[in-house]
Amino acid sequence: MVHEIRESDRARRLGITVHPDGRVVLTKPKRISIRAAEAFLAKHQEWIETAIEKFRKRVEKKRIDQILLPRPRKNSTAYKEARKTARALVTERLTHFNELYRFTYGTISIRDQKTRWGSCSAKGNLSFNYRIVYLPKELQDYIIVHELCHTREHNHGSKFWDQVARAVPNHALLKRELRTRYR
Repeated sequence: MVHEIRESDRARRLGITVHPDGRVVLTKPKRISIRAAEAFLAKHQEWIETAIEKFRKRVEKKRIDQILLPRPRKNSTAYKEARKTARALVTERLTHFNELYRFTYGTISIRDQKTRWGSCSAKGNLSFNYRIVYLPKELQDYIIVHELCHTREHNHGSKFWDQVARAVPNHALLKRELRTRYR
């Protein structure tokens, strides 16, 4: 087992920290010898291995659960096609949902956003990430309804979520799925 020993003026006793990347750091007061610190580490070997295994399983589960969406090179044929498809999808679904809401909105833009699925400006202009086309239909609809409702409520207060729930009653589950599974 690879480990690091740190000496601290402020430490009162020996302490072991296991980091998510598998590093093990033993912090020791100056007055305690390296030999005593190594013995302490050996005594807690089973606990250390258990902690490392927990981190490994957590990372493995995260990898299995997360879905990496395609990210075609900018200006490639696949990228241009995805943007074109996204525009058609968003336009069609906005028209569909706005039959229920009857909200007014400005322009629709399709962008390559790194961290957002959509946004709504103060003027009611709607912007969507082109990668929306790679999501399941229920997540696409959630994002579109979410941004459409921002044309009326420019916050995430209870009135906003009440509006979203009119068309997407399970919005909380979809929001969680979007945040945890899709990158």
